[in-house]
Amino acid sequence: MDLKPGAGGQRVNRLVDPISYHFLQFLWRTLHLLVSLWYLQVSMVQMIEGFLISSGLVKRYGALDIDKVRYLAIVVDSEEAYQISKVIQLLKWVEDMGVKHLCLYDSKGVLKTNKKTIMESLNNAMPFEEAVEKDVLLDQKQMTVEFASSSDGKEAITRAANVLFMKYLKYAKTGVGKEEPCFTEDQMDEALKAIGYKGPEPDLLLIYGPVRCHLGFSPWRLRYTEMVHMGPLRYMNLGSLKKAIHRFTTVQQNYGT
Repeated sequence: MDLKPGAGGQRVNRLVDPISYHFLQFLWRTLHLLVSLWYLQVSMVQMIEGFLISSGLVKRYGALDIDKVRYLAIVVDSEEAYQISKVIQLLKWVEDMGVKHLCLYDSKGVLKTNKKTIMESLNNAMPFEEAVEKDVLLDQKQMTVEFASSSDGKEAITRAANVLFMKYLKYAKTGVGKEEPCFTEDQMDEALKAIGYKGPEPDLLLIYGPVRCHLGFSPWRLRYTEMVHMGPLRYMNLGSLKKAIHRFTTVQQNYGT
C-alpha cells in the first residue's frame, strides 16, 4: 500500500483533535459545575446567617456603632433598580438603624427618576440638596438622601476639565506656563470643588448587583471608601446589611496611612 508522506500523521491528528476537544469541554464543564456549587453553598450559608441575624438569634450584631458610618453609599445595578419596593425596604432598614447621610446610586438614573416615590415612602428623610440649601446637614433628626447616577460624574469631569483648561490658557497668555499642561489629582479635586461637584466621600459603599464593582460611582469620591458586595438585590436581607455595617464599625480604619 502506497502511503503519501505525512498521511499517517494527518490521520492521527484527525483522531487526536476531537478527543482533545471533548476532553477540554468536559474539563471546562466540570470546573464550571464545581465553581457554581461552591457559590451556591456560600450563598446558602449567607442566607441562613442573614436569617439568624435578622431574627436576633446572633446577639453580637444587635448593637451597631452607627455613628462611625458618617456617610453611607448604596449602589444598585440599573437592571435591578426597577425593583423600587425592594429599594424602599432597604432604605427603611437603613433609616431604622440610624444612618444620617445616604447616597443612592445607579448608573442609568432609574432611582433618581423615582426620587419622589422613594422619598414619600420614608418616614424621616429629606433630599440631600434640600439639606444643603437649608444648611441643616448637621441636623441629626433626619436622614439626608442623595440621588446619583453616572451622568453626574460625566458632567462633573467635563466641567472640571473646562475649568482647568481655562486656567491653563490664562497662564499661557501671561507667559507663566508655556510647558505642556499636566494636571494633578489635587488640581482636579480643587476644580470639582469649585464647580460644586465634590460631594461627601462615603465611608462605606454597599453594592447590590451581579458584579463585584462600583458600577460607575464617581471614583474621586472613593479614595478611602470600603466597598462590600452584597449580592443581587432580590436576595437582600436585614441580617446581611447588619453584618456588613457591624464589620465596618469594628475594623480600625487607617485612611491610607
